[in-house]
Amino acid sequence: MANSTISMNKIRQILRLYDQGRSKQSIAVQTSVSRNTVKKYLSAFISSGFSYEEVNSLGDRELEDLFGKSNERQPDSRLQALQKRFPQVDKELKRTGVTRKMLWESYLKDHPDGLQYTQFCFYYNQWKARVNPVMHIDHKAGDKMYIDFAGKKLEMVDPRSGEIREMEVFVAILGASQLTYVEAVESQDKEDLISACENALHYFGGAPQAIVPDNLKAAVTKSNRYEPTLNETFADFAEHYQTSVLPARAYRPRDKALVEGAVKIVYSRIYAPLHKKTFHTIAELNAGIWECLEHHNRTALKGRNYSRRQQFEDVERAALGSLPVSRYEFKKMRYATVMKNGHVNLGEDHHYYSVPYRFIGKKVKILYSKKQVEVFYNYERIASHSRDKAPYGYTSEKDHLATTHRFITEWTPERFLQWAESIGEDVKLFIQRILERKQHPEQAYRSCVGVLGFAKKVGNDRLIKGCQRALSYGVYNYKTLETILSNRMDDYQEDTLTEASPMPEHENIRGEEYYR
Repeated sequence: MANSTISMNKIRQILRLYDQGRSKQSIAVQTSVSRNTVKKYLSAFISSGFSYEEVNSLGDRELEDLFGKSNERQPDSRLQALQKRFPQVDKELKRTGVTRKMLWESYLKDHPDGLQYTQFCFYYNQWKARVNPVMHIDHKAGDKMYIDFAGKKLEMVDPRSGEIREMEVFVAILGASQLTYVEAVESQDKEDLISACENALHYFGGAPQAIVPDNLKAAVTKSNRYEPTLNETFADFAEHYQTSVLPARAYRPRDKALVEGAVKIVYSRIYAPLHKKTFHTIAELNAGIWECLEHHNRTALKGRNYSRRQQFEDVERAALGSLPVSRYEFKKMRYATVMKNGHVNLGEDHHYYSVPYRFIGKKVKILYSKKQVEVFYNYERIASHSRDKAPYGYTSEKDHLATTHRFITEWTPERFLQWAESIGEDVKLFIQRILERKQHPEQAYRSCVGVLGFAKKVGNDRLIKGCQRALSYGVYNYKTLETILSNRMDDYQEDTLTEASPMPEHENIRGEEYYR
């Protein structure tokens, strides 16, 4: 502090005047000390985090320790006993609902002549500042998992070409226990981010209440101090694991200090040991990372007699939420307009899925994974189906469709052939030819419906005759049959073969000899 020691009473006077709102110059004049000395004592007071009342309640010895006068004097036995207790106090404070007051009361039961609560807090803050001078946020067990990508990359060598490929390094850390997960991935795209984040949750064996990304583009679409816009896929991933996403606030470095500190440690404890090793696949690289990671998590924390792994097992594992039975399925997104038949087309597979008929003509969003297809309108899920990759097929729910559309969902080749057979074999053969010749199933089905619909209009007998004549022409479509029936060509009698009449003789008629 100052070059010459001033009395504790004068320090108390400086703090009292400062608490009353006096300027530093005024305090210096009134206490007869230099302005620089006043600034130094006030700086120490402000950095302590205590109020004037709390500091003023300290004895002269504790006040002397606060302002760093003498480090030569050995602390008394009470303080030595208390300091030995601080690592356990620090661990217990991470449990939900545990307070300093509760731990101080427990300390007094073991040491009835121990220090009072203000002194307990004062010495604990001093100990914590020495052990971890950067981290000032108290993290509760199971509360948050911080994630980020390291600035430096790890290398992998292609065994065939010898090309060096740089891999991104994902880092996740739990706030309370500081248990860390590290994984090399190919990119910072949302698919790789979600996969690595999911692997971290399974490594920890549970989900925290919130995931805190450092405004990664794959997680946060638009950064905002108060209400950032989340990437919909990442938000859906968080929903699957029953957790929330709380992006680190812009221009708030303390929000991400823990994970940035973890990245720095990763450089020394993982990057350095791997520096001289060569890896040919990402699986080999991650195996090397995880071997170093386990050593890191089992190394005792600075100033503590326990490791990250031990602290996690004691404090945080039980506080994490349970994981769902199935893993998250990464989803892709498309937009489509609901067709007049009440279906949307998933262009990747050329397959059609039904939605409630009231959304016909609306533009909807389709989220689909390997197994499932979901359709949303104005952020509301309006349909969900198992994914079917059969091209030009239809997946429908009868409740989705209007009465006029429900019949269409039952269109199949077998159904049309059975229907035609119930009328006549020639009708069945005609329908079969239509099904064989149409490239698109829906086109064929519509023609079949039109052909078979003639049974109600003209009767089964005329339809059979019409199909017979169309088959004789070798033309298989609805319009040909319609022409035959509308012109009553089905009633025409077959021409019988008769002997040819002799050709009349005429000078302009050439005989067969002309063409030889």
